[in-house]
Amino acid sequence: MRFHATRTNPKSGRAAIHRRLQNVGVEYDTDHRGLYEESTWRHPATVDEWPPGGDVLVSRWVDRRSFRRSEKTVSPSDRHVIGVALMTTRLKFTRGPHIIFDGLVPAGMLHIAGPSQPLAAEFHSPCDFIHFHVSNDYLRKCQDAAGVGPTQPTPDLNDLIIRDPLAELLGRTLVGSNHTKDELYAESVGQTLVMHIARMEFSRPTASPLAKWRLKRVQAYVDAHLDEALSLPDLAAVAGLSPMYFAAQFRAATGYRPHDYLLHQRIESAKSILSSTDRPLVEVALGVGFRAQAHFSTVFKRLTGESPARWRRTSMSERQLPEASLYPREELDSPIKDDVANRFRPDLWTTPEIRVLKRHPLQP
Repeated sequence: MRFHATRTNPKSGRAAIHRRLQNVGVEYDTDHRGLYEESTWRHPATVDEWPPGGDVLVSRWVDRRSFRRSEKTVSPSDRHVIGVALMTTRLKFTRGPHIIFDGLVPAGMLHIAGPSQPLAAEFHSPCDFIHFHVSNDYLRKCQDAAGVGPTQPTPDLNDLIIRDPLAELLGRTLVGSNHTKDELYAESVGQTLVMHIARMEFSRPTASPLAKWRLKRVQAYVDAHLDEALSLPDLAAVAGLSPMYFAAQFRAATGYRPHDYLLHQRIESAKSILSSTDRPLVEVALGVGFRAQAHFSTVFKRLTGESPARWRRTSMSERQLPEASLYPREELDSPIKDDVANRFRPDLWTTPEIRVLKRHPLQP
């Protein structure tokens, strides 16, 4: 595929934004240049600090909390925001009274919000997102280069949700390589993704989503029979549909093919066992429905980026850290302290101990 990228205009003010990436509730070194700090969800910095004329700005939102929490945002009037999930999570997207998505988000799911669009998200598990803030003019240039003529209407990308392996690969390349210290590399990754999207021929789902009562019935059945050999006809029978209709409606409702959903649920169950027991890996594999440890390890690493043994070591070490080291009590120098505390943990009477990452002074 040939494509001519338009260089962005790096400004000297951009150096002021190269700070430690925020990870809500957990502190570890993620000092990646080229990635902007998200002080709040989908907002990489204050408006005054944004470099003027940047075609693609890249930021990351990592949230390790497991309890339910909500976030709200409005996309800038001059930009589209492309979100790419780097890990499987569970969330609900809403715009006013309309539910855009509600369910399990697979790694590689891509969501696009158009300019000036309000969006609310309800998170139910840890998440990791890369956000590409793309100027409307640059997106239009890419669409023109991809064959969308200037007289043709710009395709409506708002609320587009698809699962895209290339988007996941680009996101992982951005956060997982030494090139993250190079701002031009981060911009080029964003430009590649934008051109990839501009070349797509989107077709809205033709199948209606699976009814919620059917979906809940299938999900409950999967949870109860996770260690058994489940087939597409089995799940379709639980939903009361033919396998063909069930598969299409299930994917429209969840973004997953039934088999992929089953694998993700097995891995999530395995995570719970690995983090709370010392059972051998072969027992864990058989206990969540895999026929062999090798297949389990392959799927686990594909979905999480780590082997089961390494994931267990990391999880165990995090669990052994004293709570005070993760959430030391500090005074917030912000008038929204009470609102933040109530929003993070409304079920507690006492203010939660939340670590606040202080900004580093600007480098000369």
